[in-house]
Amino acid sequence: MAKITYIEHDGTKHEIEVADGLTVMEGAIRNMVPGIDADCGGACACATCHVYVDEAWTDKTGEKSGVEESMLDFATDVQPNSRLSCQIRVSAELDGLIVRMPEYQG
Repeated sequence: MAKITYIEHDGTKHEIEVADGLTVMEGAIRNMVPGIDADCGGACACATCHVYVDEAWTDKTGEKSGVEESMLDFATDVQPNSRLSCQIRVSAELDGLIVRMPEYQG
Protein backbone atom coordinates (compact mmCIF):
# COMPACT_ATOMS: atom_id res chain seq x y z
CA MET A 1 0.00 0.00 0.00
CA ALA A 2 1.12 3.49 -0.80
CA LYS A 3 -0.33 6.68 0.63
CA ILE A 4 -1.13 9.06 -2.21
CA THR A 5 -2.22 12.65 -1.76
CA TYR A 6 -4.63 13.93 -4.39
CA ILE A 7 -5.01 17.72 -4.34
CA GLU A 8 -7.97 19.36 -6.02
CA HIS A 9 -7.40 22.67 -7.79
CA ASP A 10 -8.98 24.53 -4.85
CA GLY A 11 -6.40 22.98 -2.49
CA THR A 12 -8.66 20.30 -0.96
CA LYS A 13 -6.49 17.29 -0.08
CA HIS A 14 -7.46 13.63 -0.16
CA GLU A 15 -4.92 11.26 1.42
CA ILE A 16 -5.72 7.75 0.25
CA GLU A 17 -4.02 4.41 0.77
CA VAL A 18 -3.89 2.66 -2.59
CA ALA A 19 -3.01 -1.01 -3.00
CA ASP A 20 0.09 -1.96 -4.95
CA GLY A 21 -0.71 -2.89 -8.53
CA LEU A 22 -3.61 -0.48 -8.92
CA THR A 23 -3.18 2.75 -10.82
CA VAL A 24 -3.31 6.23 -9.34
CA MET A 25 -6.56 6.66 -11.30
CA GLU A 26 -8.11 3.51 -9.81
CA GLY A 27 -7.21 4.74 -6.33
CA ALA A 28 -9.04 8.00 -7.02
CA ILE A 29 -12.11 6.35 -8.54
CA ARG A 30 -12.46 3.76 -5.78
CA ASN A 31 -12.30 6.52 -3.18
CA MET A 32 -14.52 9.00 -5.02
CA VAL A 33 -11.84 11.68 -5.33
CA PRO A 34 -13.38 14.54 -7.35
CA GLY A 35 -11.56 15.75 -10.43
CA ILE A 36 -10.59 12.40 -11.92
CA ASP A 37 -13.42 11.20 -14.14
CA ALA A 38 -11.65 8.41 -16.06
CA ASP A 39 -14.27 8.33 -18.82
CA CYS A 40 -12.41 5.57 -20.71
CA GLY A 41 -12.02 3.39 -17.61
CA GLY A 42 -8.23 3.47 -17.67
CA ALA A 43 -7.65 2.43 -21.29
CA CYS A 44 -5.48 5.51 -22.04
CA ALA A 45 -8.10 6.61 -24.56
CA CYS A 46 -9.05 9.98 -23.09
CA ALA A 47 -7.47 12.63 -20.89
CA THR A 48 -10.05 12.86 -18.09
CA CYS A 49 -7.62 11.51 -15.49
CA HIS A 50 -4.99 14.18 -16.17
CA VAL A 51 -2.90 15.08 -13.12
CA TYR A 52 0.20 17.09 -12.34
CA VAL A 53 2.78 14.93 -10.59
CA ASP A 54 4.62 16.78 -7.83
CA GLU A 55 8.10 17.67 -9.09
CA ALA A 56 9.77 15.56 -6.38
CA TRP A 57 8.04 12.44 -7.79
CA THR A 58 8.37 12.81 -11.57
CA ASP A 59 11.37 10.46 -11.83
CA LYS A 60 9.71 7.77 -9.71
CA THR A 61 6.49 7.66 -11.74
CA GLY A 62 8.26 6.51 -14.90
CA GLU A 63 8.34 7.75 -18.47
CA LYS A 64 5.28 8.64 -20.52
CA SER A 65 4.52 6.20 -23.32
CA GLY A 66 3.88 7.43 -26.84
CA VAL A 67 0.17 6.69 -26.44
CA GLU A 68 0.05 8.70 -23.20
CA GLU A 69 1.83 11.62 -24.89
CA SER A 70 -0.74 11.49 -27.70
CA MET A 71 -3.66 11.54 -25.26
CA LEU A 72 -2.15 14.46 -23.36
CA ASP A 73 -2.40 16.42 -26.61
CA PHE A 74 -6.16 16.46 -25.95
CA ALA A 75 -5.79 17.75 -22.38
CA THR A 76 -5.98 21.39 -21.34
CA ASP A 77 -3.14 23.19 -19.53
CA VAL A 78 -0.56 20.46 -20.10
CA GLN A 79 2.67 21.01 -18.15
CA PRO A 80 6.00 19.15 -18.21
CA ASN A 81 4.85 17.17 -15.13
CA SER A 82 1.46 16.25 -16.66
CA ARG A 83 0.53 12.58 -16.60
CA LEU A 84 -2.53 10.44 -17.11
CA SER A 85 -3.14 8.87 -13.73
CA CYS A 86 -4.32 5.64 -15.41
CA GLN A 87 -0.73 5.15 -16.57
CA ILE A 88 0.94 5.41 -13.15
CA ARG A 89 1.06 1.99 -11.48
CA VAL A 90 1.17 2.12 -7.67
CA SER A 91 3.99 0.41 -5.80
CA ALA A 92 5.68 0.82 -2.42
CA GLU A 93 8.14 3.19 -4.14
CA LEU A 94 5.29 5.68 -4.62
CA ASP A 95 4.40 5.90 -0.92
CA GLY A 96 3.95 9.64 -0.34
CA LEU A 97 3.19 10.52 -3.98
CA ILE A 98 1.45 13.87 -4.48
CA VAL A 99 -0.67 14.63 -7.54
CA ARG A 100 -2.69 17.75 -8.31
CA MET A 101 -5.75 18.04 -10.51
CA PRO A 102 -6.00 20.75 -13.18
CA GLU A 103 -8.57 23.51 -12.73
CA TYR A 104 -10.72 22.38 -15.66
CA GLN A 105 -11.26 18.97 -14.00
CA GLY A 106 -12.65 20.57 -10.86
